[in-house]
Amino acid sequence: MSSTDMKAKPTTTAWISWVALAFMTTSSVASLRSSPSMAIYGLACIFLYVVPAILFLLPTALVSAELASGWSGGVYNWVAEGLSSKPLGFLAVWCQFAMTIFYYPTLLAYVASTLAYVINPQLAASGVYTAIVIVVLYWAGVWVSSQGTKTVAGLSSAGLVIGTLVPGAVLVLLGIVFLAQGNPSAAPMNAAHLLPPWTGIASLVLIVNNFLSYSGMEMNAVHVSSLKNPAREFPKTMFLATGLVLLIFILPALAISWVVPAGSVSLTAGVMQAFDTVFAHFDVQWLTPVFGLMLITASLGGMLTWLAGPSKGVLLISREGGYLPPVLQKLNRHGVQQNILVAQGVVTTIIALLYALIPNVSSAYWILSVITTQIYLVVYLLMFVAAVKLRRERPDHPRGYRAPALTLLCVVGFAASLAAMLIGFVPPSQFGSGSPLVYVLIVGGGLVLVGLAVPYLLIKLSKPSWRTQP
Repeated sequence: MSSTDMKAKPTTTAWISWVALAFMTTSSVASLRSSPSMAIYGLACIFLYVVPAILFLLPTALVSAELASGWSGGVYNWVAEGLSSKPLGFLAVWCQFAMTIFYYPTLLAYVASTLAYVINPQLAASGVYTAIVIVVLYWAGVWVSSQGTKTVAGLSSAGLVIGTLVPGAVLVLLGIVFLAQGNPSAAPMNAAHLLPPWTGIASLVLIVNNFLSYSGMEMNAVHVSSLKNPAREFPKTMFLATGLVLLIFILPALAISWVVPAGSVSLTAGVMQAFDTVFAHFDVQWLTPVFGLMLITASLGGMLTWLAGPSKGVLLISREGGYLPPVLQKLNRHGVQQNILVAQGVVTTIIALLYALIPNVSSAYWILSVITTQIYLVVYLLMFVAAVKLRRERPDHPRGYRAPALTLLCVVGFAASLAAMLIGFVPPSQFGSGSPLVYVLIVGGGLVLVGLAVPYLLIKLSKPSWRTQP
């Protein structure tokens, strides 16, 4: 065993509480970022969030809770054991990791637009400015993540509280006071508006687009070994995170719909618009930039969580199966997979240049978001099938938690994930007058190249000498 391996062992004794892990999970899933896009539907945003929660969030949370309480190692072990295929297990953990390559630029582009609203709103439309912010903040995140899991857990939890829970609560409370003072709601709040208007396939695209809002619930299962009692504590982690996620998504979106007319909501700076409107009403507009910085804190905390989770999963599997060359398997003195993060950072930096080269920042943002969704859905398709097989073929395997009606949950989750993937190839209204064929080729090309072709090549090129663990 190498000296690097020996140094990595102490990290397993750095316990984190189940509440801290729930906050890490919530931080990686929930934010106020999607609130503006849902606020334009007013009261119907509840329906648009609840339906995907029932069809996707609930199955994902319950199924991953059972799998994590019975099998350590995250989605790799779940799929490898359930489908009796280590290559498929690697495909699952690779897709979980690869989607972050596209996720970081979109997340940090949102940070850039929020920061621009604080400094100079005109910067939000600058691709060069956006690219610079993405690159600088990503590499700063790599440095922080290289300091170890405990550091990430503390910072991501703080980011959730400071940048999501507090601003969200303030926005909702002031929105309620705004209405209580007799001000009319910008969006109708009556039973006739509980459901969004049906516009055919476009309505399905709208609902399905919220599926990815809930993805990541299973991602932090890779940290289950950092809990003192995983079988008992991880299910509690998932239930607490689920409740927080729903509250964070629904209530602020409603608050924005109360104070900002749908026709003037900005999809990138809508949260800031709402704060600015409410604070101006209460004559405390000087708080707007303060809350902008708080929102940025939450996004950066979420990024740290994503940096720590999927890359660790790829590392563990590659050390066992020899899927990555030894140079990418090396750990730093904190036991962190720093070389993987650096390699990922090179690709992220290249993608960030798209924002500098593509005239319309929103187009780049949307296309990268869709590719992210498609790649990540592969993980869920594999996970739900594996969960059913494990329950049927290994019913006596010790589990700290058993999901009720697991087969039904998996069928619903699989069908929802497959529908989301198919509908993801339908060009949305944001794509404008662009060619549908070009859209399909871009999205399909990203899915096949990054999500399928790269892991296939890594599996084919893997060598026994690359295995650093039995």
